[in-house]
Amino acid sequence: MTDQLADLPFDEVKHQAIELAEKRHDVGFFFDLIKHTPAVAATADEGGSLGEFSGTITELVEAARELFGSGDLGELEPLFRARFEDYLRQHGHG
Repeated sequence: MTDQLADLPFDEVKHQAIELAEKRHDVGFFFDLIKHTPAVAATADEGGSLGEFSGTITELVEAARELFGSGDLGELEPLFRARFEDYLRQHGHG
């Protein structure tokens, strides 16, 4: 399993992890992803409040897809890739 994930492109690993988390209705996974994105981190650094996120699982999935869709994560990509791979390993995907 480990070698298979390492051989996949980032976009495929991301897609599989998001699909699995959506199927599992894993709100915590999506909230964790979103709160670690550069845009959300910048808001917090500027003294902004993240407040309460009160969305449905569908809204969280769409937010994650939008945030990770076409944007370049730059130096953060390896960190998110590790998170996506870890999630797939933990939940027995594959």
